Amino acid sequence: MKTRQHYLDLLAKHVTNPRMIAHCVASEAILRALARHFAEDEDIWGIAGLLHDIDVEITAAEPHRHALLAAEMLASEELPAEAIDAIRMHNEMATNEPRTTRFQHALAAGETIAGLIFATTMVYPDKKLESVKPKSVAKRMKEKMFAASVNRETIMECEKIGIPIALFAEISVEALKPIAAELGF
Repeated sequence: MKTRQHYLDLLAKHVTNPRMIAHCVASEAILRALARHFAEDEDIWGIAGLLHDIDVEITAAEPHRHALLAAEMLASEELPAEAIDAIRMHNEMATNEPRTTRFQHALAAGETIAGLIFATTMVYPDKKLESVKPKSVAKRMKEKMFAASVNRETIMECEKIGIPIALFAEISVEALKPIAAELGF
């Protein structure tokens, strides 16, 4: 595997939107925390989180191409097959296959909860990630109109890998707090 800086540079070559880059960095932090939780390889899981949306601007997030192109783009990047598979499977619409592995579920749920955490942060009076409480994120899961584009079913895949939503929210929020400034929060 190459260095994190190599993969950051690769991401920046294909993704120019600063909010999308922040989403990818947030996904990386959450996946690293989940890897620690499961005693998995933190670098492999983190890089998968970082690169999962590398094709989002090229495909315009078109649901039947997004993630498939990413997997093709990353085939020559010295990533383990399991990382490329998790990236490909984070968008089930493109593959027409259900997610089955812990890594696949973790990436899909982790990158999706990042969006919910960002939205929750924006409704706090100070708009600071350090103020966000995991229980607030879990509570927002029940509010269908709040951040309506965030797929709650995908976030709930955390339970398929043995993490209740309250703990998943805690792991995810705590993973983001140390990089809040980098994320713009």
